[in-house]
Amino acid sequence: MKPLIGVTPDFNAGDRKEWGGREPTYFLRARYIRAIEDLGGIPLVLPLAADLAARRRLLTSIDGLLLTGSGPDLAPELYGERQRYKFRVMSQRRATFELEMAQLARRADLPLLGICGGMQALNVAFGGSLYQDIGSQRPHPLQHRQSTPATRLSHPVKITPKSLLHRIVNTGTMRVNSSHHQSVKDVAPSLQASARAPDGIIEAIESSAQRFLLGIQWHPEFLFDRHDRHRRLFEAFLEAAQRRRR
Repeated sequence: MKPLIGVTPDFNAGDRKEWGGREPTYFLRARYIRAIEDLGGIPLVLPLAADLAARRRLLTSIDGLLLTGSGPDLAPELYGERQRYKFRVMSQRRATFELEMAQLARRADLPLLGICGGMQALNVAFGGSLYQDIGSQRPHPLQHRQSTPATRLSHPVKITPKSLLHRIVNTGTMRVNSSHHQSVKDVAPSLQASARAPDGIIEAIESSAQRFLLGIQWHPEFLFDRHDRHRRLFEAFLEAAQRRRR
């Protein structure tokens, strides 16, 4: 049996003209679904259930949880800060769902993969914080919002030896794409940074205490069909989910 992977969607509460306008709307870019499906999993787009019992029920039905990226940011109040910059904030419905699902998944030792905003959600869920805007808060940063298409590689990252990420991609450096203006600031106490960009920005976090818990700041769903190391990220996640299913 193929592993069933719960995938979190984005949510328009009724204030985004480009995604449903005034009608509350779920939406998800198909590239996430295609990566899971093409590499041997069954993707299941999750409803953003508000009830705790419903969230627990969803969690018992899946073999792995993928937290996807998001255009809007997590509200800074979720990590103890006031909002300093005028960026769009993620809907409360999505934010509370993802943060609690991440906590529930960790307690159940369910394989967890966070991509871009999903990595940031993992860090906040477990007690870490974020740079609200890299360009405003870090000296001389790289251009983390690349001007080229996301199917192109942008900059290298240096990977921590013996980390989960290192074991997956089997290299100390790799090139990634980049499409974010926020990043991890203080790593959550139970997590470890496992990759950094040349300007010091954290590009991956993980937990050595879990079956599989990995957050990556880039978007391998744009790259998996042409770059082996980016494909391996999904394959390793699906392998962990398959082992848990067994």
